[in-house]
Amino acid sequence: MTAPADALRAVIADAAILTDFDGTLAPIVDEPAAARPLPGAVPALSELAARARIVGVVSGRPVAFIAGHVPDPRIHLSGLYGLERRDAGVVASDPEAERWAAPIAAAATELREALPDGVEVEAKRASVTVHFRRHPDREAAVLAAVADVAGRHGLVTRPARRAAEVHPPVPVDKGTVVEELASGGRAACFLGDDVGDLPAFDALDRLAGKGLLAVRVAVRSPEVSEELVDRADVVVDGPAGAVDWLRGLA
Repeated sequence: MTAPADALRAVIADAAILTDFDGTLAPIVDEPAAARPLPGAVPALSELAARARIVGVVSGRPVAFIAGHVPDPRIHLSGLYGLERRDAGVVASDPEAERWAAPIAAAATELREALPDGVEVEAKRASVTVHFRRHPDREAAVLAAVADVAGRHGLVTRPARRAAEVHPPVPVDKGTVVEELASGGRAACFLGDDVGDLPAFDALDRLAGKGLLAVRVAVRSPEVSEELVDRADVVVDGPAGAVDWLRGLA
């Protein structure tokens, strides 16, 4: 049987090479703003961008943050789970999400007032991330507060690693992004490490059902989603393993 990487290399000119950012290109850190991709991660993506049909980073981070570390305009960026994107250097936001800017801002304010010190409320234009990595013992209370505030503003929540996400009720996630970017090609892969990456694996399942070569890559860590590992075609060890795997495609 042909190894997944070999099969992808054989059709690389017609393949979508897609990856998460945190925990995949960049090690997980206690302070979210301090996350940086490993040396070699961005050069590997740039090298692939010269060969593959499309190369992209699909993340819960804002596009502005990702672009600060992945400046190559040939690399597609989808931020906030697809609510923002950069194509050919041009950044755009989902117009439906823009209409929820006021409720998102109000939710961020209320969460800052309701949650204890040490729980970080990261407000983005179209979403809010509540980080409790430093206080895992407060997870239940944080999730309850997030659900309450989101519900009162007509917003939705999503799980994340040692965090909770608040989003507008717009039907966009990593899965819809992956399906859009990969459709029309012959192959696609996605590298991820967290429960938020499961929709991307779901999208690859749907694309495989249509005849595309689909490769699901789980990036192992002490906190990796076991469901992600169970569903993966390839498992690599941490961001260093992810970068090595991407280099092997180039």
